[in-house]
Amino acid sequence: MSDGKASADGGAASRRVVNHDQVVRAGVDHFVKNSTLDMEALAGEMAISRATLYRVAGSRDALLEDVMVVIANVIFDRARAARTRPGFEGVIEISRYFGEQLRTPILERFLRDDAEAAARILFTPSGAVHDNAVARQVEIFRETGLAAQLPPDADLGRLAYLYVRMVGPFLYSEFFTGRKADFDELLPSLRALLKPAA
Repeated sequence: MSDGKASADGGAASRRVVNHDQVVRAGVDHFVKNSTLDMEALAGEMAISRATLYRVAGSRDALLEDVMVVIANVIFDRARAARTRPGFEGVIEISRYFGEQLRTPILERFLRDDAEAAARILFTPSGAVHDNAVARQVEIFRETGLAAQLPPDADLGRLAYLYVRMVGPFLYSEFFTGRKADFDELLPSLRALLKPAA
């Protein structure tokens, strides 16, 4: 049913009520198919106006953040389910698996073709992707038993923040340098960070 008004992209838009979760799900599907987020194309796929899409999503960067959080959480869950070892070694096992799952043509193309947006979304320490990764890392420290091995006054949030700041850029670096990231190179630094547990 038309609302009788011109949409922001100049055409007659159909009024369709969508919520944030629906937009994010559609954004994930669109990203997986295209390795990018074309807001105009996504609006067309959802049969909504660009104005509606931006109103619900906030901005392209905001929607990209939400999409990346969903994708990251799927990989985190797979990595955690595949873990076989406890403690520090279990934490490393999850990180290795996560890094291996990042090596997909979808993310490679996104990082290559939309490098500026990728840098803003993936590497900003105050962004949703980073905040989510830190929260998930705290959970991993706890479920592997590593948290129980740390001193009682250990700041899990701070350790998770530093861990993510070390591991994230290292894993993504191969997309920019062309050199495959060897996780073993990072182990001494991670052991030093988590020395009381390792």
